[in-house]
Amino acid sequence: MKIVIVGGVAGGATAAARLRRLDETAEIVVFERSGFVSYANCGLPYYIGGVIEDQEELTLQTPESFYERFRVQMKVHHEVTAIDRSAKTVTVRNLATGEVFQEPYDKLLLAPGARPTQPALPGVGLDRLFTLRTVEDTLRIRRFVDTQHPKSVVLAGGGFIGLELAENLRERGLDVTIVQRPKQLMTPFDADMAALIHREVRAHGVRLALGHTVEGFAESEGGVQVLLKDEQPLQADMVILAIGVTPDSRLAAEAGLELGLKGSILVNDRMQTSDPDIYAVGDAVQVNHFVTGQPALIALAGPANKQGRIAADNMAGGDSRYKGSQGSSVLKIFDLTAAATGLNEAAARRAGLDVEAVVLSPMNHAGYYPGGRVMTMKVLFERRTGKLLGAQIVGSDGVDKRIDVLATAIRAGMTAADLTELDLAYAPPYSSAKDPVNMAGYMMENLLTGKVKQFRLDELATLPRDGSVTLLDTRTTGEYSRGHAGGFINLPLDELRDRLSELDPAKPVYVMCQSGLRSYLACRILTQHGFTCYNFAGGYRFYEAVTTDRCQSNQAFACGMDK
Repeated sequence: MKIVIVGGVAGGATAAARLRRLDETAEIVVFERSGFVSYANCGLPYYIGGVIEDQEELTLQTPESFYERFRVQMKVHHEVTAIDRSAKTVTVRNLATGEVFQEPYDKLLLAPGARPTQPALPGVGLDRLFTLRTVEDTLRIRRFVDTQHPKSVVLAGGGFIGLELAENLRERGLDVTIVQRPKQLMTPFDADMAALIHREVRAHGVRLALGHTVEGFAESEGGVQVLLKDEQPLQADMVILAIGVTPDSRLAAEAGLELGLKGSILVNDRMQTSDPDIYAVGDAVQVNHFVTGQPALIALAGPANKQGRIAADNMAGGDSRYKGSQGSSVLKIFDLTAAATGLNEAAARRAGLDVEAVVLSPMNHAGYYPGGRVMTMKVLFERRTGKLLGAQIVGSDGVDKRIDVLATAIRAGMTAADLTELDLAYAPPYSSAKDPVNMAGYMMENLLTGKVKQFRLDELATLPRDGSVTLLDTRTTGEYSRGHAGGFINLPLDELRDRLSELDPAKPVYVMCQSGLRSYLACRILTQHGFTCYNFAGGYRFYEAVTTDRCQSNQAFACGMDK
């Protein structure tokens, strides 16, 4: 059997290695249009920033090492330009010599990945305008930074690549501005959690121009102007487009294969296209979202590798199935870690789910052990069933651990109540006896069983300030004096029982504290004394961070903080 693979990075290289392990006799040929195979896409920004110093560290395998170990022909600088499904051949151009030839196949795997989105805007081809996809792109940017010594850069786009580049270029001393049309960075996160990311990048000197439409680029003396709709242009020494990625599905489209979302390649759960002898994997394919079962595009290395393995199993005569992607991801942002899995709240609502969320701010380990730092967690669940739908965490140490536990719980179909029973490892340097994941489970269980009611950040501005409700801050007097939400009176938790007579039991009470714990305790006291009580999700720390960010971003949101 002869297998031809188009694309030799994550999905393609994984499939080639797996095929060899399954079939020692198969002839396997991989065509890769760049000069590198099996390289670390996710490491490219860190080479630009100098964190990874040796270029060779980016390359996991070379064509020679791949052949020595797997006897797979890795042909770099070879571009597949067409597929003849009836003849079962592909047309290949040798980019080094210009030679064009036909290569036959019994099974064909398409792993072309995704290309950087390049809108048809004036000035896209300027010399000082870059995109980042391949090792060659990386070397080009690194060479420009090393030799031209630019002082400023505009990054068009604030997703994974944009933020990784922002950190690495900032560490190299460049003035960095991120501009994009959406009003928040990192769309896998909800706007409230993205506010914590905004605060971190601003604290490290990165300017954010959110909610602005780029209309083109123009050369200026020694630099580039980024032209904005209804705004003054941004001036920089270089520009990097990181607007997003588009499935590279041209070959599939021209061969008449069925396409899905945004022109992606349509595959079944065996990674087969509409032609049973052609498979496709990676960023170019449409998948089903694991949580909703709905079509999705999820361009991440983990799913691409898994899909490559599954396609290889099936091409070799097996029967492996891909059960969907849930978008688990993690990102270093200066001194923070941001991670997400499953659905965010906006996506859950678009999918028609009756979603609720808890927001908590636990320490990454036992509070009495030195060096503890707060993380902010948002965990989503279905109101009726308690089924876990997604999670987002922003913090420092321990974020990756918690997101992986929650990703596993979602994969296992667990509910909020199940989280309370997880037996997780504990020692003071690593966790608390009640791990943050357990705490999220307790909070969701309290909501589901009616032990507490809550109100959310976006409800805060709509609460009446006419005296018909009681707005109560249960922090200490000192905490309250340093800043509080507008309209809230102070009654410290430890004085609450003795001062209940100061509150009107006929009025609903909306309670806030620093993190949500003391206000929860206050609600349990008040509820048992006949009050209707609502606990603020996330606490004042979360409220202050999000409100400050929205004011800085010029969003229509009442700042509402009294000093």
